[in-house]
Amino acid sequence: MANERLQKVMAEAGVASRRKSETLITSGHVTVNGKKITTLGTKVEDEDRIEVNGIPLQREKLVYLLFYKPRGVISSVSDEKHRKTVMSYFPDVRQRIYPVGRLDYDTSGILLMTNDGKLANQLTHPKYHFEKTYVAKVEGIPTNDQLEKLRHGIRIDRKLTSPAKTKVLSSDLEKKSAIIELTIHEGRNHQVKKMFEKIGHPVTKLKREKYGFLTLDGLQSGEWRALKATEITRLKKR
Repeated sequence: MANERLQKVMAEAGVASRRKSETLITSGHVTVNGKKITTLGTKVEDEDRIEVNGIPLQREKLVYLLFYKPRGVISSVSDEKHRKTVMSYFPDVRQRIYPVGRLDYDTSGILLMTNDGKLANQLTHPKYHFEKTYVAKVEGIPTNDQLEKLRHGIRIDRKLTSPAKTKVLSSDLEKKSAIIELTIHEGRNHQVKKMFEKIGHPVTKLKREKYGFLTLDGLQSGEWRALKATEITRLKKR
């Protein structure tokens, strides 16, 4: 949170919305290191002491977790249908974490969990071209011409996808199915399933194997680990 705008830090700490935090600042309710602040845009460092109406601000430590999401779990903080969410796997994490992007209910694989909103936005914004690699089991065996369509971009939901990378990992003539690796940097709703559906090979099972340079190595379904400092730095340098 180093060198962040005061109202943003207040909002992220749960004091109030950013707009309400701005009102608290301009009306003289906030001090930084004992000095009353009324100017919007004031920036603060991690070590600064912030008080709102004399009450010290509790600033959350930023956490970055790599989670192996199982199938049958919702990638959300809560679910109106009361289905199991990813949050049930983090009962001892005190910070208010949330998933970076989403994985479908019936899709397993790598998912980042954090409370760093700035990084989450950077990783999910299309302009950053952050690659995600999926392994899909599909009906039938796609031809190279069909996969070439995915490599050049294919129109789904009236919009052309960006070029994808594809690789046939295995095929089963007897069962009439194939395992295909697909790498994309977009994150549209049900995108991978729709891409394979478009070329006539529906997905029957899907797993996200890689998130940029991060992999599931060493993790079993339902397990998670904290990111290493070097991994966090590498993510932020994008």
